[in-house]
Amino acid sequence: MGDLLGVAVLGAGHMGADHIRRLDQVVSGARVAAVADPDTDRAAEAVGAIEGVSVHAEAAAALDAPGVDAVLVASPGPAHEEALLAAFERGLPVLCEKPMAPDSAGALRVVEAEARLGRRLAQIGFMRRYDAGYRRLKSLLDGGGLGRALMLHCVHRNVSSPPHFTSAMLINSSVSHEIDAARWLLAQELTAVTVLRPAASSGAPEGLVDPQFVLFETERGALVDVEVFVNCGFGYQVRCEAVGEAGSARIGDDHGMVVTARGAAREEVPQDYLVRFADAYDREVQAWVDASRRGQVTGPGAWDGYAASAVAEAGVRSLRDGGRVTIGLADRPDLYAPAGR
Repeated sequence: MGDLLGVAVLGAGHMGADHIRRLDQVVSGARVAAVADPDTDRAAEAVGAIEGVSVHAEAAAALDAPGVDAVLVASPGPAHEEALLAAFERGLPVLCEKPMAPDSAGALRVVEAEARLGRRLAQIGFMRRYDAGYRRLKSLLDGGGLGRALMLHCVHRNVSSPPHFTSAMLINSSVSHEIDAARWLLAQELTAVTVLRPAASSGAPEGLVDPQFVLFETERGALVDVEVFVNCGFGYQVRCEAVGEAGSARIGDDHGMVVTARGAAREEVPQDYLVRFADAYDREVQAWVDASRRGQVTGPGAWDGYAASAVAEAGVRSLRDGGRVTIGLADRPDLYAPAGR
């Protein structure tokens, strides 16, 4: 066990429990060393029969537990900044689920703290960069196979939204994935955003602005549109089409099992992001473990987490006030070279 990367998992909810399972059963080179959750019964249930794992109510206790070499943060967003800063203080590599922080000010504090260290420790959980379809599309764009990129058309649909979901969360929770994917696919920053409100779906909870249509502008003139619909009722769908001067390419049309019976054919649609992106999560965590054991960070970093927060905040302002909102980013520290996008 001493040869394995000992990981402290912070948060044992839906996402945290899945990461505990993944570290124990799927990923090589790592083990779960400690788990922290205010609900210690839930944490113990997530750990199950895994041997050698300590369970804690406080995140700091898990970080200081014997055998901890790295941290995976899957706690609620408001706890992320404190967890990241605590990991930095201990020199621990950390994989943090998005959002890196609930607001751009907190995200910038994380960037500045890591920049003062002079080395990268944080990877942010934008797992679409590890999805096979997104990686093929990235390779095609980088290789010039579509010519100069002009547009991205994106769709992000959920079966239903949880009770606590707000209209702003359609942007800062759901569309945040498209924000990072667009920056990564196009290798450009987003410079302006406009959020439009179609007629609200009758399937949306009262007062929730759902669906929304989000239009981003980039620094080199490309446009990115996102249909986000979190109460579509039928399944979880994520699609992206890139349009360039020399062609187009679309991902996300992968077909599930088709059932033919009683005179009809029915195709299954994933109902959950953990199903749609299961392979991407596996590759993401494996890549993080491998890089951490080498003392490296190879995935999306703190600057990407900050940029996503800043863009999302501008989107929420457009949703609230209407109209086009320009996006301003702080100066990028030297630690985060553009090649690290």
